[in-house]
Amino acid sequence: MPVEKVFSATIERVSILDENGKFDAKLGKDVIPPVDAVALYEHMTICRAYDMVAFKLQRSGRMGTYPQNWGQEATSTGAAYAMEDRDWFVPAYRENAGMFWRGLPMEYIFWHWMGDERGNKIPDGMRTLPLSVPIGTQMLHAAGLAWAGKYRGDGSAAVTFFGDGASSEGDFHEAINFATSLKLPVVFFCQNNGWAISTPRKKNVGGETVAQRGLAYGAHCVQVDGNDIYAVVKVVREALDRARNDFEVTFIEGVTYRMGDHTTADDARRYRDPSELKVWEKRDPLLRLRKHLESQKAWDDSKQEALEVRAKEHVNGVVARAEGIAKPEVSDIFSYTYATMPETLAEQRQTQRTNSLSLNDNLQSV
Repeated sequence: MPVEKVFSATIERVSILDENGKFDAKLGKDVIPPVDAVALYEHMTICRAYDMVAFKLQRSGRMGTYPQNWGQEATSTGAAYAMEDRDWFVPAYRENAGMFWRGLPMEYIFWHWMGDERGNKIPDGMRTLPLSVPIGTQMLHAAGLAWAGKYRGDGSAAVTFFGDGASSEGDFHEAINFATSLKLPVVFFCQNNGWAISTPRKKNVGGETVAQRGLAYGAHCVQVDGNDIYAVVKVVREALDRARNDFEVTFIEGVTYRMGDHTTADDARRYRDPSELKVWEKRDPLLRLRKHLESQKAWDDSKQEALEVRAKEHVNGVVARAEGIAKPEVSDIFSYTYATMPETLAEQRQTQRTNSLSLNDNLQSV
């Protein structure tokens, strides 16, 4: 029998704005209007200030463990910018900037890490899921949401985020296999930040890219410079078009870097070479966008100074609202599970006692 090739593939890498602010005008044409580029830069700068304050809140004992987003702002922000309100944003736990761009009040994330469950009650009408700390489980939710959108014919898509480490989890493989088999409108966005806690990418992924893991399932796979917001917007927008028009699943590998520790409970100095940080500091997504805006005469030092003042004031206001929230009512533990509360739970909420105790009281009174 003759030998014939039955499958071949190429993984493309997309980059528009390099670390020196050099812009590919042809590839980046009409991706982000100049006025929006300024707004995105301002947004990411405020999110960076928020991130630094969150770190201080944890260190001062005012908040629990916190995973910094420092260095990864362009991935989730670019994706959120490319999405529509009807789409589902399904995060892991390092997508603050994208969630805020979609309208989530910033105090919600503080509440989450302060241990207040009200931070997970997303405002009605906002198609954004709460943070997901378990590794990989959110991808299954995204597949389900995409399935529901396809069934209803509402034109929605789901974009889910996860790390390079999560691409080794069974939940990832089950979710993407389910999505490609049923041709669901979902985009899998891997934030390849180089580390799965203390495990480097080269020990977690045997292939040349993380993106190629999607090839086995029939997904369209692409790698993007995750610190280039123009490139991120372009590949996510194209992925959403494929999802909506052709029900084709896309796997995006955003190559970025985690500048801080995995969380405030981690010390990356114990396993990471400091020289890596020096390399990636020059690839900072905010720095390169600022260089580009300055080259276009859309930004200068005076605007930067004003923005930093505004960012500080804004974040201070968020902290005040987060710490000033009224204490939750005990009855809240009953209030957010069912759309219509069963009578048994209504009785427990009213009496602050379990049904079994109420039943015992009734028996004793007979």
